[in-house]
Parts: sequence; structure tokens; C-alpha cells
Amino acid sequence: MATIEFLLNGTPTRCHVPPDTSILTLLRDYLGMAGTKEGCASGDCGACTVAIKSDTAPHFVSLNACITPAHQLHGQHLLTVEGLATDEELHPAQRAMVECHGSQCGFCTPGIVMSLFTLHSQQQQRPAPLTPERLEAALGGNLCRCTGYRPIRDAALSMQESSWKAPQWIDASQPAHTPLTAPQSAEANTDLFAQPTTLSQLTELRRHYPSARLVAGATDLWLENTQRLASLNQLIDVTRVNELRHIEEAIFDEQPGWWIGAGVTYSQLEPLLETHYPAFAHLLHRLGSQQVRNRGTLGGNIANASPIGDTPPVLLALNAWVELANQDGSRALPLSDFFLDYKKTALAADEVVSRIFIPQLADDAVLKVWKLSKRREDDISAVLGAFHYRLDDGVMQDVRIAFGGMAAIPKRAQQTEAALTGQPIAKENFQAAQRTLSEEFQPMSDVRGTQHYRHQVAANLLERLYLSLSVPNQEVMLHAYAH
Repeated sequence: MATIEFLLNGTPTRCHVPPDTSILTLLRDYLGMAGTKEGCASGDCGACTVAIKSDTAPHFVSLNACITPAHQLHGQHLLTVEGLATDEELHPAQRAMVECHGSQCGFCTPGIVMSLFTLHSQQQQRPAPLTPERLEAALGGNLCRCTGYRPIRDAALSMQESSWKAPQWIDASQPAHTPLTAPQSAEANTDLFAQPTTLSQLTELRRHYPSARLVAGATDLWLENTQRLASLNQLIDVTRVNELRHIEEAIFDEQPGWWIGAGVTYSQLEPLLETHYPAFAHLLHRLGSQQVRNRGTLGGNIANASPIGDTPPVLLALNAWVELANQDGSRALPLSDFFLDYKKTALAADEVVSRIFIPQLADDAVLKVWKLSKRREDDISAVLGAFHYRLDDGVMQDVRIAFGGMAAIPKRAQQTEAALTGQPIAKENFQAAQRTLSEEFQPMSDVRGTQHYRHQVAANLLERLYLSLSVPNQEVMLHAYAH
């Protein structure tokens, strides 16, 4: 087992644990620190929220300890609820929770306090109004069954009024460390956690260990361990690979746009999306919690190949490309050619997803993204529709429509696109497109929706598009912060 070296509440710490140990298990079972709680063990409830500062982050960010590999702490600084109080002085987030009666049974409280701590930390560095949207983003990943959230919200709004002198260790530099490496060959059942720092190292490891699992945010992969009790004894961590961490403006296939490294997190991607793809940025508010967005990656959402992943339909509607790399070089292919069948992709056994190219929207192009799920926040899609188009004298052009939840893969609705392309905005044209759509997809029935439901809501999204075009600059349904 590899040795993990990190700072824990300012104290240098070294541990030896198996590869599939989570931060939560490390804290509670190995280090005897029980302040961090386990609620759902799937990254939904936020009871296990801790904060981490890495070499790429200017401040602490929140994450779910239950689904984050402990070995990813190597060389980082971990802060838990035990580390907030100094010399018997509570952190403003703790003090505000006490004064506003924000805690009842207390089980969820440590995670809420840690989310408030990261919000407070951001406010200290970049003061900005605590709008409802910011509060919802910061606390949307923390569930509480007791308080009704009002006192927690009051605590968030009042904690800036308290003074706090940060301990010196809060800004301590990460400990000197050597990367976690792997032998050139190992038995199939040998424990392995490798942390390459270059794409060349990553593809070499991929070739030597074709059965090892690649891990980035682990927001989906780790559920195999916590929910299915599967062993994850061979892991290759891609979060330290330099080439996978960058966003680069470029021209590819004669199109301007951006190459997004497969290891770029949603939180890191958000500023680009807000500037150039506001509908895509808006979707991120419903793509998991802040804790999940701080960890999940665009490359992981693609490579996971889930038919209900949130980002692939949007990327398909944008005509995105994906770059696949191995030891011999790289190749690029349209994202629409990447998904082959349920959980099957064009990735060869020795390849990794290295980058994603997102073409820039034309000045007159429009992107709309609508997600349907049982809960508004922090829930998996039942159906997600992404719509790209241009209007040329009232005629639909460059129509690209993609759905998640309507097939075994995220998929373009090419026949429906053809039915709308070159057509004026008219009810009968959209009704014809709805009929085409009903024949183009045969979705499955599951716990998130029946086949009939999915057919109906997909047709309703086309209806919403028609109404949006028919009544410009007017919301056609009750507006909510995140749709």
C-alpha cells in the first residue's frame, strides 16, 4: 500500500490504507476523527462534507468525503470540522449556527458548517453579496431533516458579521511529497494506486494495467464501492496529469472554440460557460451539488457513457469533438461517434479521454438546455434535452437536438432535426417534428420514468421550444432559479 502524506488541520499526516479507502473511512476508521458523519454514502446528503486545498486552488473547496479516494489527499491540505475552532474560539460559521439555532439532532451539522466555512473563506477573499443563488449553490448539497433550513440560511447571512482570526496553519503550504507511482507490472489482484503527472505516464500505465480503473472526481465510480460493496483495488488517478487540467482557446476543424482538458472540474469550467454558453452554465446548477461540481469532470461524465449523463447531450448539440490518447499518439472523433451502445464507447483498451473540443457558438446561434428530474436540485435526469439553432428570416437553420434518457446512449435526434431545418416557426411544423420524434426514439421504462412519460416530456420540450420562439423574450413556464 502506498503512503499518503498530507496536512490534516495543519498537521503533517502519513497513512497506509488500501486503494479503495475513502476520505470518510480514513478519518473515522483509521484516524479516529468522528466529527465527519456518514449519511447516504453516495454524495447526496452532505453530512460528510470536508474542505480541501490543492496546489491548483487558491482557497479551500468543499467535497463529499464518502466518495473521494483517500489517496487523492496526497500532497494536499484537508480541513475537517475538528479544525475550525482555535483557542476555544468558534469559527464564525459555527458561532452563527449556534446563535441562529441552526442545529437540532446535529447529525448533518458538521457538513453544513464545512460548507459554510468554504463560503466564508470565499467571501473573505472576494467579498460579494450573498444572493439567494449563491446561498443555494453553497448549501444545495447539504440535506437536513430537522430545521427546515431557515435558521441555517440565517446563519449563512449572519456569519460575516463575526470577526475571526485565521490560525497560521490555515495557509500552510502542502507538504513536500513524491508522486504515488506504480511498478511496471503487477498481478491482477495486486493493490495499486498510481498518480501520474503527465499524459505520457498516464497512457503508459493504461497500457500496463488495462484492467485498472481510471478515477478523477469519483462521483460515480465510488458508488460501486459504497453501494455495491465492490473492491476497487487497482486505480489510476488522472487528477494530477498536467495536460488534462487546462482550458485552451483554439481553432480545430476550421472552427474556433476551446479544448477542455478531461480533468477540468465543473467548477473550473463554469466561468467559460457563463461567458460563452449561459444555458450550459445554468445547467451546472442542477448537475449535482457544489461538492460534486468541485470534483466531477467533463471527461469523466463523457467516459462514463451514462445515457442520463447531463453534459453529453449538450455537447452533442454543440457538435463537440473528443480526443483519445494512448502511447502511440492521439486521435479525435466527433462526440456523436464516441457513444456506441449502453456503457460502450469507441475507447480502445489502451486509450484515455484526454480533451474535449467545444466549438464556439455563432453570433446568431442559440443554445437551450432543459432538464427534467424528480427533484429540482442534485438529482439525476429523467430526460434532458439540448437544442441548438439559428433563425434566418424566421426559418430554422443549423438545428441540432440531442437527448439524454431517451436511448441507451446520449443521442442526436437527427430525423427530428431534419424535420425542422429549413422550416419557418409554425405550429404545424413543430407538430410534425413531434411526430417524427415519437418514432425516432424508443426509451426504456425505469424508476425515473416510463417509456410513455419520456415520449411525452420530450415532445413537451419541443413544444416549449416552439412557444419560446413564438413569444420571444417571455418565459413560457413558471421560472425557477435553475429552470
